[in-house]
Amino acid sequence: MMLIKGVRLYGEGDPVDILVRDGVIAEIGPWLDAASTQDLTGVEVIDADGLVALPGFVDLHTHLREPGREDTETIATGSAAAALGGYTAVFAMANTDPVADNAVIVEHVWRRGREVGLVDVHPVGAVTVGLHGEKLAELGTMARSQANVRVFSDDGHCVADPLIMRRALEYTKALDGVIAQHAEEPRLTAGAQAHEGERAARLGLAGWPAAAEESIVARDCLLAKQTGARLHVCHVSTSGTVDVLRWAKERGTKVSAEVTPHHLLLTDERLATYDPVNKVNPPLRTESDVQVLREALAEGVVDCVATDHAPHAPQDKDCEWSAARPGMLGLQTALSIVVETLVRPGLLDWRGVARVMSEKPAEIAGLPDQGRPLVVGEPATLTLVDPHARWTVRGTELASIAGNTPFEGMELPGVVRATMLRGRVTASDGKVRP
Repeated sequence: MMLIKGVRLYGEGDPVDILVRDGVIAEIGPWLDAASTQDLTGVEVIDADGLVALPGFVDLHTHLREPGREDTETIATGSAAAALGGYTAVFAMANTDPVADNAVIVEHVWRRGREVGLVDVHPVGAVTVGLHGEKLAELGTMARSQANVRVFSDDGHCVADPLIMRRALEYTKALDGVIAQHAEEPRLTAGAQAHEGERAARLGLAGWPAAAEESIVARDCLLAKQTGARLHVCHVSTSGTVDVLRWAKERGTKVSAEVTPHHLLLTDERLATYDPVNKVNPPLRTESDVQVLREALAEGVVDCVATDHAPHAPQDKDCEWSAARPGMLGLQTALSIVVETLVRPGLLDWRGVARVMSEKPAEIAGLPDQGRPLVVGEPATLTLVDPHARWTVRGTELASIAGNTPFEGMELPGVVRATMLRGRVTASDGKVRP
């Protein structure tokens, strides 16, 4: 049994106590130690004075690198980073080595996540064999496996062939699943190194045009509408994509979308130093794109925040720009970036944070026991946040094996004080509790 004392649910109203029994929220109210527990012997008490309680965060887009690149991240270290960042569930992308395009690999990821036990690890199945975009992977077999895969993605690669994409949507509709598309027309981005615009031209970097993303999103929204299937757009980065999403949603298309924390804060101005820590796919865009993305997330045109947590070894990042791998760490900094870019300017309140970081991603992925409201009878899967604290990002102090964070040295608002998964504390005060 556990007693959380003096916390504000969703940052609203007066502080209350939460009594947790058998992994479930048993009671909520003031002075529960006197009214409900009498003798506190054997009851773990958490002093949550000044803290905000939110449902545990859900990340639809995480790269855990296992199997194949355990030198950059493992399911254990990635789970630790997630728990410390307030996450209780993550979706592990399929671009591992070997690729998670069959039941054997997705079950390995699923089992390993359960062994670690810090967060619920849900493997994402590849859409096509080997991520090559030529032949559909074993979607049905992965869906019927112990891993119960319902999200499929070739992330890192676009499913560029429209016929393959249509067939994938038709199959996942029958499986009650969703295709998460990395929207990038490859013929428009061959050799691309940065957002196509004035800054890339001045720096001598080949441009990645916004239309490469927007054209695929438009095509896939039309296919989703025709098939009646569910489409999820990964890492939206341009204002034009927001326009397409709004148009599609107004017409009843079953489309959802995510935005990354780095696309909510950083712009292509960062590229002036040629520091590869700022290289990401899709690339950092303009200030006007950033502003539109923030407003779209607050409005609900973009549904949720997803980290695209992408750890890389030093040799893959500490090199010349053209040779560097794209990607950034994100699990432990995501909440703080959302607070900085949306809560502080007044675009979201704490209930809004719960919507974009917990409730909507859980709904998109079809998770019945995540993103649940903080009421009596629901699983005690939650995050305690200090809204007034600030911290300084140091890559070497993060839980990931890699340290490629673009937020190095930044002082950011909002600190996760504790994370709880079905009544068990998995992280508190900056340390994981296996």
